[in-house]
Amino acid sequence: MGDLARLLKESWSLVEEHQDKVAGYFYARIFLSYPDLRDLFPVHMDVQRARLLGAIVTAVQTLEDPEKFDDYLRALGRDHRKFHVEPEHYEVVGGALIEAMRQFAGEQWGVEYDQAWADAYAVIASKMLAGADADTNPPYWYAEVVAHERRANDIAVFTVLPMQPLEFRAGQYLSLECPRFQPRLWRTYSPANAPRRDNTLEFHVRAVGAGWVSSALVRRLQVGDMIRLAAPMGSMNLDRRSTRDAVFVAGGTGLAPIKSLLEELTRYNRTRWVHVFFGARTRDDLYDLAELNRLAARYPWLSVVTACSEDPTFPGEQGDISDVVARYGPWNEHDFFVSGSGAMVKATLKTLAELQVPSIRVKYDSFSEM
Repeated sequence: MGDLARLLKESWSLVEEHQDKVAGYFYARIFLSYPDLRDLFPVHMDVQRARLLGAIVTAVQTLEDPEKFDDYLRALGRDHRKFHVEPEHYEVVGGALIEAMRQFAGEQWGVEYDQAWADAYAVIASKMLAGADADTNPPYWYAEVVAHERRANDIAVFTVLPMQPLEFRAGQYLSLECPRFQPRLWRTYSPANAPRRDNTLEFHVRAVGAGWVSSALVRRLQVGDMIRLAAPMGSMNLDRRSTRDAVFVAGGTGLAPIKSLLEELTRYNRTRWVHVFFGARTRDDLYDLAELNRLAARYPWLSVVTACSEDPTFPGEQGDISDVVARYGPWNEHDFFVSGSGAMVKATLKTLAELQVPSIRVKYDSFSEM
C-alpha cells in the first residue's frame, strides 16, 4: 500500500489545518441528505467531530502496517455497533467524507486523491463491517452501579455489574455511556481490575472541566443507576511469555489500567520484579495510594514510588513522574507500561527514548476527555 499511503497523506496535508471545517461540512452533508441519521449521534457534536478526524488519521497512518491496520479497523467496526450503524450507512459516510475533503483542499486536490480515498475507504469499510459481523456479543452491555465513592473533589471510584458476562483482558478499555445524564455520548475508560468471577468492573474517573460525561460520572452517578458499556478495545496487555522485569508509570486516574495489569500479575507472577511509579499534582490526587501500598506489602516483587509535581511539602518524590522515572533505573532491559493524560504519556515516552528503552518494549494508553 505504499503508493496509496503516500496519496492519502499528501491529500490529508491539504485539509489538515481545516479539520474543524471539514468535520462540520461532513456532518452537514450527512444530516441534510439523511436526517434520520442525526438520531445516531449525541446532542453535543463538538467532541464527536474531533473523534471522527482522530479515527481517520489513525486509519491513514496505519496503512503501512497491514496487521495493525486490520486489527484496528475490525475493533472499530465492533465498537461502532453501539451506534446501531447499518451497512448502508458506510456508503453515505464515505461519500460525505470525500466531498468534505474536496471542498476544503483547494485547487491542489486532483482526481488521483479522489480515487485514493475511495479505494482506502472501501478497505476501511469492508474491514469494519467484517469486524462487526464477526462479533457475537451484543452491541453494548447494560451494567448496574453497585458502588460509588468520591476519593477527591473531582475523582470517583465506582463499580458496576454487567447484566450479561463481559469478556475483556487486563489493560483494555471500554466505551461507556450514561443514558440518564448524557445519552449517546460515549467516553473511553479502562477497568481498574482484571476479569473477576463476579463479573464486576471498577472504574476510576476524574471530572474534567468541560467534560460532559466525566462530570456526570463523578458528581451525579449513584448506586442503582444503569450505564452502558461497549466492546473492549486496546492492546496494552501483559505478555506472559516475557521474563523481563516490568515498570508501570501512571499519572492520575491513568492508574486504572495499571491496577488491572497488577491484579493479573498477582495471580501468577513469581519471577518478575515490578516497579510502579504513580504521579499526580498533589497528594490528594494520589487517590488510591493506600491500596497500592497494601499490594506492595503483600507481594515482595512489587515496589511503589510516588511523586507530586505541585505539592512542595509532599514527603515523596518531587516533579513530573516522567522525570522521576529517569532518576531510577537503568531501564533498558525492562518492559514498560505507561498510562495517563496525553501530555504525561508524551513526556514519558520522550524520557524512555532518551534512556534508550527500545520502543518495542513500551506499551501505553493515553486518555483525555476533550
